[in-house]
Amino acid sequence: MILIGTYNYLRIKDKNSSEFILTDGEQDALLPFLKDEEDLNVGEEIFVFCFHHKDGRIFATRKRPFAAVGDFAFLKVVDQTDNGSFLDLGIEKDLFVPASKQRRPLELGKEYVVFIYVDDNDGKLTASTWLEDNIETDLSDLEEGDQVSLLISEKSELGYSAIINNKYMGLLYADEVYEELRIGESRSGYIKKIRADINKIDLSLRPIGFDFILDSRDIVLDILKENGGILNLGDKSSPEEIRQRLKMSKKAFKQVIGGLYKQRLIALSDYDIKLLPENPDVN
Repeated sequence: MILIGTYNYLRIKDKNSSEFILTDGEQDALLPFLKDEEDLNVGEEIFVFCFHHKDGRIFATRKRPFAAVGDFAFLKVVDQTDNGSFLDLGIEKDLFVPASKQRRPLELGKEYVVFIYVDDNDGKLTASTWLEDNIETDLSDLEEGDQVSLLISEKSELGYSAIINNKYMGLLYADEVYEELRIGESRSGYIKKIRADINKIDLSLRPIGFDFILDSRDIVLDILKENGGILNLGDKSSPEEIRQRLKMSKKAFKQVIGGLYKQRLIALSDYDIKLLPENPDVN
């Protein structure tokens, strides 16, 4: 059976003046001619993405869409009707979001994070902005400290919600994010805490625990080297200034410079730190 909304290996069964007829042995799909497909031959097996045409027939394309069934993706609204909105999927067929699957009405020209699925009623590729309804609830594949991929999906007073590894959802708390993030932005992050009893995941953009300190240590040392061995931040500097310049909390900053001081790599004062002359090339 041909899988809709994803990739299939199909054999070229026949062709006419405008299209190839593909098959998996049970169902057929139509592949309209494109210039770079003129050299394809009957009997050849090709890799294609399949979707339903509005008349119900199965069509195929060798173009790679922006996303496939089972994916969370950030897509642009390119058309609207009374029944719903259409998103640009990067292929000949736009992706439909029924009005009932819109958490808030979508606006033409704007981009949204959606989940892509096959509708049980008509078998067609569809999308929804009700992201929470489509995340995995079994968190056994994750461990605290894991590095993960994030898709920033929403901003609230608490912080930024993000899709984790295209399967789960977690939260980056506002007071732990030291830069402005964009909805739809892809980032690397870390699992800070898993609260399996309520299916909640706390996230961080920095490594957790000792790895975080090592990462922050390297950041401070790199900045010191770039600034001739001096950084105009110290124990009395404000949390806001440290956050703006180093993208870390004052607590983390004090941990890092305290460690560097104990290693005799820097000299400390209230409002600056200096790389000691005997350690100009610390690695």
